[in-house]
Amino acid sequence: MTARAGDAGDGPVPSRPSANDLLAEIDRVGADRTRGGYSRHVFTTAEGELREWFRGAARARGLEVHSDRNANVWAWFGRPGADAVVTGSHLDSVPGGGAYDGPLGVVSALAVFDLLRAEGFVPRRPLAIVVFAEEEGGRFGVPCLGSRLLTGTLAPERVLALRDSDGTTFAEAARGAGQDPRHFGRDSETLSRIGTFVELHVEQGRGLVHLDAPLAVGSNIIPHGRWRFTFTGQGNHAGTTLMTDRHDPMLPAARMITAVRAAAAAVPDARATVGRLVPTPGGTNVIASQVDVWLDARLPEPGDVLALVAEITEQARAAAELEGCTVAVREESYEGTAAFDRALRDRLRALLGNAPVLPTGAGHDAAVLADFVPTAMLYVRNPTGISHAPQEFAEPADIDHGTAELARVLRSLAG
Repeated sequence: MTARAGDAGDGPVPSRPSANDLLAEIDRVGADRTRGGYSRHVFTTAEGELREWFRGAARARGLEVHSDRNANVWAWFGRPGADAVVTGSHLDSVPGGGAYDGPLGVVSALAVFDLLRAEGFVPRRPLAIVVFAEEEGGRFGVPCLGSRLLTGTLAPERVLALRDSDGTTFAEAARGAGQDPRHFGRDSETLSRIGTFVELHVEQGRGLVHLDAPLAVGSNIIPHGRWRFTFTGQGNHAGTTLMTDRHDPMLPAARMITAVRAAAAAVPDARATVGRLVPTPGGTNVIASQVDVWLDARLPEPGDVLALVAEITEQARAAAELEGCTVAVREESYEGTAAFDRALRDRLRALLGNAPVLPTGAGHDAAVLADFVPTAMLYVRNPTGISHAPQEFAEPADIDHGTAELARVLRSLAG
């Protein structure tokens, strides 16, 4: 029997694949043969294929599926309504990312909905799964675009003008994927439907390994941001320009990278990273005319992380001046401390047998929503402690446990 869209209680699902089974269904989509892992960026073929997979999987379960004005995909257990209990995550990735960051929260939600239907569960509050667009910022450099546009915390004009490494704007990429850029922006109607948001995610660290626990409840996300340093010098011929005649922006860029490591190492619990550097024009036998360096900085206290960036900026300017170059600094994104709803956190912790509580330095769409609705996160143990890399992992048994606990949470919140 085929279930009808919107009639989540009508007709049985022919089978109940686990979250692990669902992960296996998408394990070839966006596989990156060069970097390893997966490259699944918003409005690309791979990410579009995952969106279609999710839509098909949701409709096969009798869920009502639609996209909102900001390209986030929603699947409703029954009819959409106010004060909904919402779960989900994202399907996009960083370049060469792991298999679990994002997709785990999506497949576990689908598996939970199968379980609830099989039990004959009838929610008193609407239930939904959301797949947010461009959580990682892997293509356009700014994270959590789907949730930030939804909540109005980023102006659509800025987002639409963002460019990827090929010069394609967000607006052009959205249009190519069948989205209408004119509709992007704060969506008060959709936001008002969210009563509670719970996101299950693989842990991006070793906290649960040290605690010897399979699951934790999130407490907060520490302040973090991204800054772009543009060093400008004089492009020239690598073979004919004497070393004394050069104004090579690659040198202050290199000095800045080492300064980042030293500055962060001197501050307890600081994390600062340069993971991307782009020289222009990028020829082997050409002295670069410009070098762009992206800094990611994170620290528990907002004032501390901004002070750290200020120190790095001062050293970058001194290095540029020494080489006869200039440097311009632009804040690409910044988020202060995101504290998840304390009452909701304590309720979930008690419900899950006094599960441990963990903070994180990783950003999430849940952090964006936390300023607007009661929000919580659940973390599944990652035995490698590695994330944003192919070695990211979660044991199948821990994924099953996380799915079962997410089901317990949704039953309690919606029933």
